[in-house]
Amino acid sequence: MESILDVEIEHKANQKFKFSWVDASFLLFVIILIVFGIYSTVAWMRDSGRLPLSQFVLEGDLVYVQNQDVQSVLSRIQPFGTFMTQDVNQLQQTVETLPWVAHASIRKQWPNTIQVFVKEHHPAAIWNGNALLNDTGQIFNADVGRLHQKDQDIVKLYGPESESEKVLDTWRNIQPKFTDLGLQITSVVLNDRQAWQLILDNGIRLELGTDALEERIERFVNLYRYMNEKVRQISYIDLRYDTGAAIGWLTEEQRQ
Repeated sequence: MESILDVEIEHKANQKFKFSWVDASFLLFVIILIVFGIYSTVAWMRDSGRLPLSQFVLEGDLVYVQNQDVQSVLSRIQPFGTFMTQDVNQLQQTVETLPWVAHASIRKQWPNTIQVFVKEHHPAAIWNGNALLNDTGQIFNADVGRLHQKDQDIVKLYGPESESEKVLDTWRNIQPKFTDLGLQITSVVLNDRQAWQLILDNGIRLELGTDALEERIERFVNLYRYMNEKVRQISYIDLRYDTGAAIGWLTEEQRQ
């Protein structure tokens, strides 16, 4: 038989979980208020008139990248976000499309500024006449005509696209041998048959072939020291032999 106490406890439990229309209305009001708040916040964040990114600061040890270059490339981003919405990865990728930019780091500074830190490519050589190589042998397609005065005498290297690092390393390895003679290599050519050719700053062309590069350069060094004043009359030296060399002399017209 159910006691009076059990009935009273069950009655109170039913009262505890009773959900009136007033409670439901209040809960609905709270949900609507939260949704409206979120919507208003997102709309405020996306409003281009609020917290616009209207300034940028360019930083770095720069020679070739100018403010107008960065401003021009960033202006291509459409639509451009606000401080809250603009993706810094998009800004970074966009700045890195500039030919002289090796790497870019982007930060947003409250309330309206983009900080752009740029690391430039350092030109080590002109590559195949119309491109450039950086310090690591990477090809980048910047305007050769914009080379700074301090870089205008850099070496000219030629070769297959896949051999840029090899050609740059070879030039670096052999140049000291010519420096000891008071000479500079102005051009290095590696042709499709993997044969080497050098042009020196005194106009002499060296044909070195595909094999025994170091030995043939050493042979040239010894020959050059022996030639004395006659080197002024040399057009080219062909070292593609097991021993010795063939010398091509300037014509009378070329000597004048």
